[in-house]
Amino acid sequence: MERLQKVLARAGVASRRKAEGLITDGKVKVNGQVVTELGSKVTASDRIEVEGIQITKETFVYYLLYKPRGYISTVHDEKGRKTVLDLMPLVEQRIFPVGRLDYDTSGIIIMTNDGDFSYTMTHPKFGIKKQYIAKVKGIPTREALKKLERGIELEDGLTAPAHVKLRSMDKKAQTALVEITISEGRNRQVRRMFDAIGCPVVKLRRESFANLTTYGLNAGEARELTPHEVKQLRVLAETGTIG
Repeated sequence: MERLQKVLARAGVASRRKAEGLITDGKVKVNGQVVTELGSKVTASDRIEVEGIQITKETFVYYLLYKPRGYISTVHDEKGRKTVLDLMPLVEQRIFPVGRLDYDTSGIIIMTNDGDFSYTMTHPKFGIKKQYIAKVKGIPTREALKKLERGIELEDGLTAPAHVKLRSMDKKAQTALVEITISEGRNRQVRRMFDAIGCPVVKLRRESFANLTTYGLNAGEARELTPHEVKQLRVLAETGTIG
C-alpha cells in the first residue's frame, strides 16, 4: 500500500504538494468515496478519481534541458511569454519543470511527468545541491562571502549553509564571478542572497544539478536522462551519496 498523494504524484497528476491540496479540497475519490485525509493509503487495485477523472499509470520520462535566458520555467504563462515547454521536443507525456529558474537565469533544469521524483529533487530535506555561477556588481569581501556560507537572513528566513567560492574579479569593471552551491530552492534565492551583501547579480547561470551538467548541450537544447542517471538521483536523495 502507498500513500494516496504519492500515487497521484507518481501518476503525473500533480506534484506531491499539489496532490495534497487536491485531497484536502475533497477533489479525490477512492472507490467512489471522497478521501480528504492526508496519509490515506491505497492499493494498486483501487479506483482513484481526481475531479471525476480516473487516473491511469503514465510512462515516466526525464529530460535535461539547458534553459537560456528569456524563458519562463512553467507550463503556461498568462502573459504569453515563452516557456521551457517551447524548447522541448514533442513529448507524448504532460511534462513540467522540476523547480524553477528565473526568466533571466540560464542553465540546467530537469523536465519530467513524475511528480514524486520532482518532490524529492526540490524539497530541502533531501539536500540536492545546485551550483550556480553569478556575475555580480561589486567585488564581495571575504567576510561577505563567509556570510553567504554560514547562512544569511532574508525576508523569508535564514538560508541554509552554502558553499561559496570567488572565481575571478575585474577590479577595473568592479565585477566578480562567484560560484555558489545551495540545497534550497526559494524564489529568486541566489539573487536575493547577493542583494543582501550589496553585490547585485548581473548574470546568473545554474551550472549543475546534483551530478548533472549541461555538458554537450547548447543553450535551448535538451536530452533524455539515462535510466542510470535517474537512479543515481534517486539514490542521492535517499542516502546523500551517488550509487
